[in-house]
Amino acid sequence: MIDNIFDTAIADTDAADGRLLTRLHGRLERDAAHHGVLDIGYRTLDTPAGTLLLAATDRGVVRVVFDRQGHDAALADLAERISPRILRAPGRLDETARQLDEYFAGRRTEFDLPLDLRLAHGFRRSVVEHLRGIRYGTRESYAAVAAAVGSPKAVRAAGTACAHNPLPVLIPCHRVVRSDGTLGQYAGGTPAKAMLLGLEGE
Repeated sequence: MIDNIFDTAIADTDAADGRLLTRLHGRLERDAAHHGVLDIGYRTLDTPAGTLLLAATDRGVVRVVFDRQGHDAALADLAERISPRILRAPGRLDETARQLDEYFAGRRTEFDLPLDLRLAHGFRRSVVEHLRGIRYGTRESYAAVAAAVGSPKAVRAAGTACAHNPLPVLIPCHRVVRSDGTLGQYAGGTPAKAMLLGLEGE
């Protein structure tokens, strides 16, 4: 009986501490944003394709990262390439999370979100911009993508650009496959690519 009371008291204390930390973190998030020192906010989202890391600047969503790519490594890369002023800030990504939930539930076929494409440059930026126009439920080959951006011989480079798409799912590189119809590689893994295409009725 005494043990049960003691355990309950510890659990209540832990819960109170957790609530306090949540409130303090929320205040830190709000203050950082108010004072302009929150350059990148992030959160995670559980999806049928695995847990995604979502990160956004004040311009828009800047990264979507699959588990297998390494969330910690992605945050370190963002700190080096954009800014070290990074904070878990779920509020900044609530709308992104909502639209992704709708997509995975089959209720959304396109995203209406501001995107920050600063991590894509040159040829890769051209490919990423083209990917945005590949419609839900359709596929293109890597060769077709290369031709569409004016470099028909750069099929391998087009594949590399897809692999380095900073915003998978939101920018649908999963809709690009090999000329023989096989799936090809994917940042989230081939099973995730197959699942996304299956979700879209392909």
